[in-house]
Amino acid sequence: MQTYQAMTLEQRRAEYAALLTRYADYQAQKLSLNMARGKPSRQQLDMVSDLLTVLSDPADCIDDGLDVRNYGELTGIPSAKRLFAEILGTKPEEIFVGGNASLNLMYDLMAKAYTHGLLHSPRPWSKEPVVRFLCPAPGYDRHFGVSQSLGMELIPIAMTPEGPDMDAVEEAVKDPAVKGMWCVPKYSNPQGIIYSDAVIDRIAHLRPAAPDFALMWDNAYCIHELFCEFVPFADMLSVCRAAGNPDMVYEFASTSKITFPGAGVAVMAASVDNQNYLKKLLNFQTISYDKVNQLRHVRYLKDKAHTLALMQRHAAVLAPKFRAVLDLLGQELGPRGLATWTEPKGGYFISCDTMPGTAKRALALCAQAGVTMTPAGATFPYGKDPLDSNVRIAPSLPPVAELKQAMEVFCLCVRMAALERLGL
Repeated sequence: MQTYQAMTLEQRRAEYAALLTRYADYQAQKLSLNMARGKPSRQQLDMVSDLLTVLSDPADCIDDGLDVRNYGELTGIPSAKRLFAEILGTKPEEIFVGGNASLNLMYDLMAKAYTHGLLHSPRPWSKEPVVRFLCPAPGYDRHFGVSQSLGMELIPIAMTPEGPDMDAVEEAVKDPAVKGMWCVPKYSNPQGIIYSDAVIDRIAHLRPAAPDFALMWDNAYCIHELFCEFVPFADMLSVCRAAGNPDMVYEFASTSKITFPGAGVAVMAASVDNQNYLKKLLNFQTISYDKVNQLRHVRYLKDKAHTLALMQRHAAVLAPKFRAVLDLLGQELGPRGLATWTEPKGGYFISCDTMPGTAKRALALCAQAGVTMTPAGATFPYGKDPLDSNVRIAPSLPPVAELKQAMEVFCLCVRMAALERLGL
């Protein structure tokens, strides 16, 4: 198959005319296909709906002698701490069990840094002349949005196949205004990269100029394998403790893509000293989180082995969808020299890099044909992809037949945008 770059002008014009005819056919179908976010499918939600019935009697609400229907246990019920400590590989006393969303815990931590400072802060961050945050990119738009909403200056850090560019990170943290870094260390959003042991070790051994540097370790996909059994992963709290940085890391996870998004359980793992400091601030904010939901999840998930078995059932639903996307990219774009992409072993996304200067145009064409994608540029700070190339593909929600149709439209639009870019 000839690459578009090797075509003559006449060949490109003929190809574009043929694609326009196909594009008009898709527009006439008035499609409404959404691949904008990594939402679990109806099939996955139905799979875990037994969760709703695990507490059916008042006696079920007593756990270790604690009545979860009542006030108390600000940092979470003990059985939930034990469960999530086992899953994350850390200690129960380092686990804080919150409400339904890890993003809420992340935002709350950043907000407290602004209003009160963190454990080792000389002053609240609101009193600093400027606050900067490192943002490995491509990355998660909501992380960047948290920092931006609080007025931070976002500093892009390039991603490598092993994780963030650590030479750039080590140089950046020499600036005392750099207060932290966002990380999705396992099956990173959107590329699916697993941070290497070497990168993890260099992160843990950072010596930031800011004494209150916050490593925001969003381990969102810690047990979310697609094409393999569970891949063990380093406990960053232990690694940081061994490196002499016990209070630097705040690790987050949730059951959002294990049970119910929006009705799951979120956790934060941090040192005991960090836990005690934050607990004093939280005492003014809430008496406790939803302990009934915490217990519901403990009874349903049981332990790490049982949870991993559930995740293999999720993988059986998700893997064919990821394979369908990868197959179409390989058939339609790769041989024509129009894109490169990741082939993740877990997580919820595929990262596709189109010809530079074409991502926004391709997704605008998709939208006009009834296919909604994550906006171009969303994976970069301030929504500005310097190459206008990266597209985050979220295969999880649509049924396979709809997903294939959406990807056919996407590939068609990438081809059209590339031809326009090359010149007609």
